[in-house]
Amino acid sequence: MLEPLGVAIHALDLGHVRLGAVAAVVGCGPIGLLLTQVLRAAGAGPVIAFDPLPHRRAAATRFGAAAALDPAAVAPGDLSRVTGDGVDVAFEMAGTGEAVQLAMLATRPGGRVVLGGIPASDRIAFGASAARRKGLTIAMARRMNEVYPRAIGLAAGGQVELDPLVTGRFSLAGAPDAMAAAAARTGLKVIVEPS
Repeated sequence: MLEPLGVAIHALDLGHVRLGAVAAVVGCGPIGLLLTQVLRAAGAGPVIAFDPLPHRRAAATRFGAAAALDPAAVAPGDLSRVTGDGVDVAFEMAGTGEAVQLAMLATRPGGRVVLGGIPASDRIAFGASAARRKGLTIAMARRMNEVYPRAIGLAAGGQVELDPLVTGRFSLAGAPDAMAAAAARTGLKVIVEPS
């Protein structure tokens, strides 16, 4: 669990999050949920989460999101109702063009967007006009950089909860069942324990 936590910390660093900054997390899988916790630990202001799955939205609010919304229920023209003038930084952690576009539309002019989701193919597309018009800074996140000591410190200090994210534990012999559970996306994080 320290590796996905490290990815969330690295994304936070790329977002240049300031104390009290308003943030959005688009995609509330394990890394998005860890990022929500890390944002709160870093002193971010309200965190707004977006995910199509109800159990992930519920988890986002448990982990500190001020609001967790179904992206399909928020029309682009209604984003201002949720984000006001826009968030200071948006983190895309879903790996879809729709998620990237939502992150860009939710961000205020001059804000930052961190793309951390892994698309199904090697390409992702989005409308560039919103990003250009707003003068957004776009950063790409991959892996976790050199943040293991910080990840360990946050977990050991209780600033980030890891155990509640694990919703399935399987033996090595049960690895096929673990992969099926992960693909079904009915839980959060599935772990295979070799012993």
